Amino acid sequence: MPSIGNISFENPLLLGPMAGVTDSAFRTICRQEGAAGSYTEMVSAKALLYQDKKSRQLLFISPEEHPCGVQIFGSEPEVCAQAAQLAREVSGADFVDINMGCPMPKITGNGEGSALLRNIPQAEKLIRAVRQAVHVPLTVKFRKGYEADEDTCVEFGRMAQACGVDAVCVHGRTRQQMYAGKSDLDAVLRVKEALSIPVIASGDMFTPEDAQRALQGGADFVMVARGAQGDPQVFRRMKRALEGLPPEKEPTLSEKIALMDKHIALMCQRKGESRAMPEARKHILWYLKGVRGAKPFKLEFSHVNTLAEFRALCQKMEQQLG
Repeated sequence: MPSIGNISFENPLLLGPMAGVTDSAFRTICRQEGAAGSYTEMVSAKALLYQDKKSRQLLFISPEEHPCGVQIFGSEPEVCAQAAQLAREVSGADFVDINMGCPMPKITGNGEGSALLRNIPQAEKLIRAVRQAVHVPLTVKFRKGYEADEDTCVEFGRMAQACGVDAVCVHGRTRQQMYAGKSDLDAVLRVKEALSIPVIASGDMFTPEDAQRALQGGADFVMVARGAQGDPQVFRRMKRALEGLPPEKEPTLSEKIALMDKHIALMCQRKGESRAMPEARKHILWYLKGVRGAKPFKLEFSHVNTLAEFRALCQKMEQQLG
């Protein structure tokens, strides 16, 4: 079984952290569909130390989610070190991940996320501080480079390994690309060739073929993020392919609705309807992507406020389209 530090995973398929998406309910559903590990949503180190209530809520990990990591971001070594300790205590996470890859301007503008790709001395201080503070496996996520013509991932990976991290996750796009264009798997694999620790391949993991290509190329794990939005069963398909099993039939509308209902109901159970249903709307629209005839229902789903309204609309849609 693949491992990171002293943590073993049932397979090499990980659900990546996505802000506003990978809450406990979504992580649980993806784990049930075959993901072997996951991460909390990205949590601000500074906000956590300032006792921000929302940040603490992001750290909830249910018993069935393990192994699960907590992902923090920041730019100040001592702040991140304290936050990593606190995040571990609050969440009971099995490992800690430092985000040095987020490309969003509000993050990079503070010298955080992928901005650290351009400040390797500061990144090194930060990683060393967190490494000294936590005694569980530590991973770091970063990108190919900052600007379109920059390719600093091998240098950055070597630095992270020298700081004592147990694995790195490399997204094959630069910060300037954001999520556009094509992810460069070759860049990820060059990092793997240069390091002796496990490397997680991130970027454009949408199909079983994408996962196989990365793993056959030498990556130890693959991280699925946007590929799982509205499609947690992507992990099941990838897992079957890795095991050499034939693909399953495409899920029927009834099966898709049943999975969506399970997910949304779990959100309501863990957060309460008033908080969960507004957050659930984007998930519902992702689930319905590509469903023939669903377009007239999407507007209605974008206004549901209760689980009962959601279920009634699902029943109506199934009767008309099923």
